Amino acid sequence: MKDYLVKALGYNGQVRAYAVSTTETVGEAQRRHYTWPTASAALGRSMTAGLLMGAMLKGEDKLTIKVDGGGPIGAILVDSNAKGEVRGYVTNPQTHFDLNEQGKLDVRRAVGTEGTLSVVKDIGLRENFSGQVPIVSGELGEDFTYYFATSEQVPSSVGVGVLVNPDNSILAAGGFIIQLLPGTDDKTISQIEERLSKISPISKMIQDGLTPEQILEQVVGEGNVKILETMPVEFKCQCSRERIGNALISLGKDEIRDIIETDGQAEAQCHFCNETYHFSSDELEELQEEAK
Repeated sequence: MKDYLVKALGYNGQVRAYAVSTTETVGEAQRRHYTWPTASAALGRSMTAGLLMGAMLKGEDKLTIKVDGGGPIGAILVDSNAKGEVRGYVTNPQTHFDLNEQGKLDVRRAVGTEGTLSVVKDIGLRENFSGQVPIVSGELGEDFTYYFATSEQVPSSVGVGVLVNPDNSILAAGGFIIQLLPGTDDKTISQIEERLSKISPISKMIQDGLTPEQILEQVVGEGNVKILETMPVEFKCQCSRERIGNALISLGKDEIRDIIETDGQAEAQCHFCNETYHFSSDELEELQEEAK
């Protein structure tokens, strides 16, 4: 089944809700970056949160998430937009540890808890919106929950999960965000808090094959969900040969000449998708002409 995201309202418009399946999307990132299980979980959770947050944007708006908790995995970087497109990478993709005390992938140990989670939104204004909060958990779901409450002053609950097969491929991935809108009554808040305390972990819901709609029914309550929109999501990188060529042109003719004389060729790799672009000496000569 193709990955997709649903936008919904709950409790007669008092609650905003999003849920997404990201198994194929996270799987594409795992294949491109050869991530090991703990790194896959950390990157996958971050990308899933990125897609959920991207769904709150409009038009050509986009955002960048950076998670840097000081752990051995290094920084995690994720780009997403309002169109359901996401890309991401982790500094040290071959990071893995034994399972934690709960028998789960030890994402907290990989990410670390001595650092920050930052979000930069490009919403078409002169200056970007940026928010940064300290890492409070390292498990990431709690960290994004804290980000919304602290940086955007929106009471939220974020659940993100990734399950990995023995061969390192992605078994299942997905997540949800529930947000209280202004004026939510105390009874509704109490009902949501009670449900959140009783539902299965998001990874268990994913493992059981629940769709995004069914995940929201688990979280908000059956009969309380009004689906507004469904949209496909995917791993998609914005890099291209043309963009890399323009980057080389921007170095200037002298720098390109130096590359030609020193190496005779150029090779550039995109951090986000691991795609490699090769430029021969003749192609560099052409770029040098353009740089003039």
